[in-house]
This record gives sequence, C-alpha cells and structure tokens, in this order.
Amino acid sequence: MSRIIRFLVRFSALLTFGVLFFIVGYILFRGVAHLNPSIFEFEYTSDNVSMFPSILTTLMLVALTLLVATPIGVFAGFYLMEYAKKGNKLVEIVRIAEETLSGIPSIVFGLFGMLFFVIRLGFSYSLLAGTFTAAIMVLPLIMRSTEEALLSVDDSLREASFALGAGKLRTIFRVVLPVAMPGILSGVILAIGRVVGETAALMFTLGTATQLPDGLLSSGRTLALHMYMLSTEGLHVNESYATGVVLLVIILLINGLSTFLSNKLTKGR
Repeated sequence: MSRIIRFLVRFSALLTFGVLFFIVGYILFRGVAHLNPSIFEFEYTSDNVSMFPSILTTLMLVALTLLVATPIGVFAGFYLMEYAKKGNKLVEIVRIAEETLSGIPSIVFGLFGMLFFVIRLGFSYSLLAGTFTAAIMVLPLIMRSTEEALLSVDDSLREASFALGAGKLRTIFRVVLPVAMPGILSGVILAIGRVVGETAALMFTLGTATQLPDGLLSSGRTLALHMYMLSTEGLHVNESYATGVVLLVIILLINGLSTFLSNKLTKGR
C-alpha cells in the first residue's frame, strides 16, 4: 500500500508538470515565430493588430483594481482576525459572503457588472465598470490571504507586545503586520494574476475597444481579451498565439515576483 501511494503521488506530480509543460511549450511553439515589431506598435490597426494598447489597458486595470480592492480586503481581514469577537453575527455574515463570492463563476460577475455598473449606474462599457467588477472578483482572494497570513502569526508575539505596554493598533502595525506581510503580498499578487487572465467578466463591463482608453469612462480591452477576440474572429489566429506568449510571460513574471518578494520579506524578518 505504501508503494502504491508513493507511485500515485509521484504520478500526479509528474502529470501536473507534464500538462503545464505541454501548455507552455505549445503556446511558445505556435506564438514565438509570429512575434514582430508591428504587433507592438502604439496604435492598433486592422493590419498590425497591435497588442500594445491592450498591454497598457491591462496595467491600468490592474492598478485601479488593486487601488480599490486591496485596502478593503486587507482591512476586512484584519477586522475579522484582530478585532471581531468570536460568535459575532456580523463576522458570520461576512464569512458567508466571502465564501459565496469565492465560488461564483466569473461570467456571473460579468453579468452583474453589466446590469449594475454599465446599465444601472450608466458607466457604459468603460474602465471604471471593469475596475469595480474585477475588484469584487478578487476581494475574497485578498481577504482570505490576509486571514491566513494573520493566522500564521504566533499569539506569543501579540502577548509580548501587550505585556510591554503597546496598544492594539501599535501591536498590529509594529508586530503583526511585518510578520504577516509576505502572505498578504502573495495574495495581492495572485489577485493581479487573476485580473490579468480574466476575459468573461471584463467582456461585459470593460468592453472590447481596440484603442487605449482616454479616461475612466472609456472602453478598452485587456491582453487576455485581445487574444480572445483575435482567436474568435479567425482572421489573426497566429497573432493571437503571439499575444498568448506575451500574456504567459507576464503571468510567469507575476508568479516569480510573488515568490521572490515573499522569500525576501521572510528572510528579512
């Protein structure tokens, strides 16, 4: 039985690595050959199908989403773990909402964003509507990562800080936060990865305009949306694979940055 379990564990690990290697290799094989300077031009045309406006739109969307979701998610996680009393009804409601939001498919977020932000509030297909929708999507991830990071902080550190006369707020900022920061940061960077790779929710809120948004109420398309639109149109399939290469590189850089920063902060404690 021990050998069977060992074999299954190794086989599962090898299968997971094999699937990842196949996907990455296939995208690189199909897309690298079609990377050329024209698809990185500033202006999009039907001839160059440039992805550069989509890259800038993706960066703008990520920055605005983190600006909205990170403070709310981190503060909510601190409230649930540091301030809320056990058995509090509000805590139970917040946790139920958090778990519910975590399990909702992205297309549902997109339909909600379209009905509420685009139509009801009159934002139309815009960067602002996409930002609020993406913020709602990643909020449970940031909250959960904050809670897990705070759970990893030893209670003896809090007790020692209180014993030295530090107050609750000083203990949180001077003792708890530096220890929990790697976990919180990892959750934020994983949220970035989800926003970068999202398509369904943003299609109904951000829109699919090819040019760079000139304001919060202007439409655009992210890199993932750009790749999706090129592949569905069927006229620029090779360019869609090239876009997939760039998107894959960005996601790998985000994951690598998450690991590097977490290790850096952990060693610096």
